[in-house]
Amino acid sequence: MVQKAANQIRIGGGLWRSRIIRFPDAMGLRPTPDRVRETLFNWLGQRLDGKTCLDLFAGSGALGFEALSRGASEVVMVDQSRQVAQSLKDNGLLLKATALKVINADALQYLRGTPRRFDTVFLDPPYQRGLLLQTLALLTPWLAAGARVYAESELGVTPSSDWKILKQSRAGQVNSRLLTLA
Repeated sequence: MVQKAANQIRIGGGLWRSRIIRFPDAMGLRPTPDRVRETLFNWLGQRLDGKTCLDLFAGSGALGFEALSRGASEVVMVDQSRQVAQSLKDNGLLLKATALKVINADALQYLRGTPRRFDTVFLDPPYQRGLLLQTLALLTPWLAAGARVYAESELGVTPSSDWKILKQSRAGQVNSRLLTLA
């Protein structure tokens, strides 16, 4: 059995298929596993051509880089850790990801700024802090018509009735959902 190297992920599809992204050790950073990303991009469609994406709590950047690899016209990644944000920028340079913008900021503070519209939003906040529901409550003005929001959370967290669940799955103690405004 091949053992996976720590602190790296492999992009699953698109232009950068099979490319490795490395990321630093950071408290609470847990990249979305390959199988979950595969399911997500089956839900979204294999290509995201022309879509603008927001990756809040970006961490390893797995979801945002996957979106860029699959044709997204722009991905904005937001992470509050300077070390993580620098790693995202470094990986963007390595991949020559010209459609990437990395913002070193707290995700909730970022959402309190001037909104712009995104077609797809990735949310995978640290668990046990109530951040998913807080983030969803601030997200509405940031969504383009028909936008899709991928939300990953621990069990027991349910979005408000403002959100319609389009798809969902569970892996161990983690819920994955594809949402849209109700």
